[in-house]
Amino acid sequence: MKLVEPTDFAILEYLASHGRNNAVNIGVALGQKRAYMNTRLRVLDDFGCVRRVGPAENSGLYEITAKGHAALDNRDRQHDPDVDFEALVSSAAQSDDESSYDRV
Repeated sequence: MKLVEPTDFAILEYLASHGRNNAVNIGVALGQKRAYMNTRLRVLDDFGCVRRVGPAENSGLYEITAKGHAALDNRDRQHDPDVDFEALVSSAAQSDDESSYDRV
């Protein structure tokens, strides 16, 4: 997993602070074109950092996932040659998911 800087992290930060949203609104907020935001959101969805949510299957409404939060939390380690960023993010996201079950 290789996230595009600063765009992908800006998208994750926007979703983390504003909640569910679509490519149009994110693009306006970040000064980017909707088509580019759609492309990046699909890639982030493929990586598991965001997920498409309803109400319709193709609504274009996205939210950040635990893996997306973990990517943000570990952003500074993405270019560290001694770190497998994808494994780090996946492990951190899994730990976050498990700890949230412990609280239920």
